[in-house]
Amino acid sequence: NNDGKLIRLVIPPLTGERRQQLVKILKKMVEEGKVAARNVRRDYNDKIKNLEKESFSKDDCKKGQDKLQEKTDKIIAEMEKIGTVKEKNILDD
Repeated sequence: NNDGKLIRLVIPPLTGERRQQLVKILKKMVEEGKVAARNVRRDYNDKIKNLEKESFSKDDCKKGQDKLQEKTDKIIAEMEKIGTVKEKNILDD
């Protein structure tokens, strides 16, 4: 409907089948996010290893890799948490 200033769209409620499709898409996106985070971790681990060869000690590099792993784990856990909440929202509405 168009009243001159505002356009109103009527969107029908989601069917159970469409909700399942949306959940599938959501899970795929979460998995892609996790893969991206792991790729970033891998790239920075490589950089840390190169720094070890150049000038930093093994202990410092190990600490850096441990911190990087902690951050990656935290980010992945957050993605999973958000994905779970969104999945619940999709299925419950």
